[in-house]
Amino acid sequence: MKRKKSEVDQRRAEVLEYLKIQPGTNIKNLSEKFQVSVMTMRRDLQELEDMGLLIRHYGGARVRRDATLNDQAGYRNLIARYAASLVQDGDTLFLNTSKTALSMLPYINRQDVTVITNNGKAISTEHQLGVQVILTGGELRHPKDAMVGDYALRSLKTVYAKKSFIGCNGISAEMGVTTENANEVSINTLMVEHVTGESFVLADHTKLGRNSSFSSCPIGDVKNLITDELAPEDVLEELRAKGVKIHIVRKEDYK
Repeated sequence: MKRKKSEVDQRRAEVLEYLKIQPGTNIKNLSEKFQVSVMTMRRDLQELEDMGLLIRHYGGARVRRDATLNDQAGYRNLIARYAASLVQDGDTLFLNTSKTALSMLPYINRQDVTVITNNGKAISTEHQLGVQVILTGGELRHPKDAMVGDYALRSLKTVYAKKSFIGCNGISAEMGVTTENANEVSINTLMVEHVTGESFVLADHTKLGRNSSFSSCPIGDVKNLITDELAPEDVLEELRAKGVKIHIVRKEDYK
């Protein structure tokens, strides 16, 4: 039976708190503790890692310092709402497998918008009647439901979008936009390069100044960053010095 989103969010919050006090717990023990399958627990940990709240390692995960699920989810939602407000009638968009990028879909209220994405979760994500969603196809990788591989790449190589919105695991002045998933790098790169208008990186404050394993694009290719009011100012200044335009969302703007 499919669980309600509120129940899933509550479980993930409890998993996060449990890992703070039991950092050595492995996936099998977590699945038994929370009475879910190992696959479901892997999906939970992947989601929490995508949100910048923990770092996965073989068999388990460790929590990032001062990680708070409610703040993280709230700012991710605000970033998505702001990003959606930048979409215009008739736009064609690239969205990658980022949870923040996918969260834009319900907020796009323009007409004749085409969204091209390699995020399989877009199938079950609500969107307005004026929005058409096209999946790249490709090899489906769980638990993110990312579509990757040669098939996905070939479908993107002949397409140019008006705007792209790319989430990441980290962004810094030194390494640019980075991810923990090597099989998504080429697709992310194409989604930045094949844009006739503007490209935007979506990253909440936990992603700033952080470097992950694989580079999707150098900082010189980043034109716009959408982040939140908790973003560290020293990192923002370094990014501005590299020519990045910073868009900051604040909770008070959405009350």
